[in-house]
Amino acid sequence: MKIPGVPPAELGDLTRAEDRISFLYLERSVIHRDSNAITATDDQGVVHIPAASVGVLLLGPGTSITHQAIALLADHGATAVWVGERGVRYYAHGRSLAASSRLLVAQAAAVSHRDRRLAVARTMYAMRFPGENTANLTMQQLRGKEGARVRRTYREHAERTGVAWRHRDYDRTDFAGSDPINQALSAAHACLYGIVHTVIVALGAAPGLGFVHTGHERAFVYDIADLYKAEITIPVAFDVVASGSTDIGTDTRRAVRDRVHDGAILARCVRDIRMLLLQPQPGGEIEDEDSLRLWDDTGIELTAGRNYADIGEVDFW
Repeated sequence: MKIPGVPPAELGDLTRAEDRISFLYLERSVIHRDSNAITATDDQGVVHIPAASVGVLLLGPGTSITHQAIALLADHGATAVWVGERGVRYYAHGRSLAASSRLLVAQAAAVSHRDRRLAVARTMYAMRFPGENTANLTMQQLRGKEGARVRRTYREHAERTGVAWRHRDYDRTDFAGSDPINQALSAAHACLYGIVHTVIVALGAAPGLGFVHTGHERAFVYDIADLYKAEITIPVAFDVVASGSTDIGTDTRRAVRDRVHDGAILARCVRDIRMLLLQPQPGGEIEDEDSLRLWDDTGIELTAGRNYADIGEVDFW
C-alpha cells in the first residue's frame, strides 16, 4: 500500500552539513513551506529558503511555524530551535541536526573516562591561555590560573569604563538584589548560555554532560560558555553600566544581541564543540548518514532492521 504524503528525501540528495548555512535566525514572521523551500512571510513580503541549505532554523519572537514546514526541515536533516530575540535565550528545540550519534557517543565516552575527561578539560583551559604550555598543570592549578585570569579581566574593564568593581556577587532568586554591574553580568551570561545551549542541542550533544562543570542539567553549557565570557559578556556588562542604563536587564540583553549579531560566535561554538569532543581528530565531521546499528557485547556492531531469530534469515522488519 502506498504511504500518503511526500516521500522523504534520499540521503544522497541532501546537502552535506559542512556546505549548509549553519544557523538562520527568523523573527516576527509566519513560516510555511512551498515545495522544497521554507517560506518566511512578514509585512515586507515572502522569502524562500531552500530547506536543504539550512542546518538549524532559530525561531525568534513573533514567529509561528506550520506542521508542513517542520516536516520539511526534519526530512532534510535540519532542526528548529525556539529562542529569544536574536537568539540570545534558548527555550526549546526540535530534533538534532546530526543524523548520527557520533558526537553524543564521543561526549559520553570522554566524560566517563578519567584520562579522556581530563584531556578535554585541559584543552578547555588551554583555549583561555593561547601560547602557554598548560599540559603539566593539575586541575587545581588550572582552576587557580583561570580564577586569576577572570579577576584580571574584571579589573581591566573596571579601569577601562570607570565602573566600580568589588567582586562577583549575585542571588539567582533576587536579580534586583545585586549592584548594577553584577546585574549586568548575570543578564549577559544568561544570554550567552542560551546561545551555547542552542548550538549544543542542534549538534546532538548532551547539555548535561560537562567536563569542568558537573552534576547539573546544563553543565556542558557552562563549560562552553566560559570560553567566551571574557571576550563577549564581561566587556558588554561593563559598557552597559558605564552608559548609565536605568534598565540593566533589557539593555544588557540588547547589547549582547548586537555583539553576536554577525553570527560568528555560533560558527565558532560549533567548531570548538566538535574539536573538543572528537579528539584526537579535531577536523572530524559529524557523519550525515543513517548509521543505526545494533550493539553487541563482543564489540561488533550489527546491521539494524534484521530479524536475528534464525542466523540464516535475511528478512528485514
